[in-house]
Amino acid sequence: MTAKTTAEPTARLVEVFSAIQGEGLNVGTRQIFIRFAFCDLRCHFCDSAHTWNAPASCRIERSPGLRDFESHPNPVPLTTLIEWVERQNLPCLHDSISLTGGEPLLHAPFLQEFLPKVRSLTGLPIYLETGGHRPEQLATILPYLDSVGMDLKLPSVSGESHWQAHSQFLQLCHPQSETFVKIIISHRTDLAELERAALLVADVSPEIPVFLQPVTPLAESDQFSQTPALAPAPADVLTWQTSMKRFLKYVRVVPQTHKMLNQL
Repeated sequence: MTAKTTAEPTARLVEVFSAIQGEGLNVGTRQIFIRFAFCDLRCHFCDSAHTWNAPASCRIERSPGLRDFESHPNPVPLTTLIEWVERQNLPCLHDSISLTGGEPLLHAPFLQEFLPKVRSLTGLPIYLETGGHRPEQLATILPYLDSVGMDLKLPSVSGESHWQAHSQFLQLCHPQSETFVKIIISHRTDLAELERAALLVADVSPEIPVFLQPVTPLAESDQFSQTPALAPAPADVLTWQTSMKRFLKYVRVVPQTHKMLNQL
């Protein structure tokens, strides 16, 4: 009788690298980024459309911060990814590990096995960056997460609408992990949607920080939508922040600082 063998979990990745976090609550900190392939959303402003599908190979930084990438085939076995993260994890350099994408929660079964191992080996906190629309998958890995950055998608800006899922997602996150909400704003932002978003967050807790992130316009060659997103007017941003602060304690306006630093 042939003994059963269990296949090693694998993930389809885009890249693994070390960089300065440019968005949200962790802005300015040094992180090991694991960028997963696949996304089931099609936001008009997306600057990572190359992650929507899985490439045949992924690129891995050999030395943290040096951009000396090497190419490896997809999918990537769990033990191999652990080795890559350990190679990045120089003493005292990184503040956390960032799970980004794409949508990392599309790899939830893989993350269930990967996260406890990588936490134990590196001692680094785990940060999830997510579209905030998959509460069922979040529930399976929430015990292994230290912080969550949830994108709240305004239909007027993103072309996506996930109000109920966002609400369920946020209720799961808070207070189980350090949680903040990021909202992309553009010249198309609808004030009524922003106020609805503020009420959605306040219903969970008015203490949850919200980051309004003015969109970084895509170069014409990178635009894929018939409705490209342009930066909002400064006067509008001030009005929107004022409106949201009627419901929430912390509403901060922070652009994509990594774009200013020319960071990945």
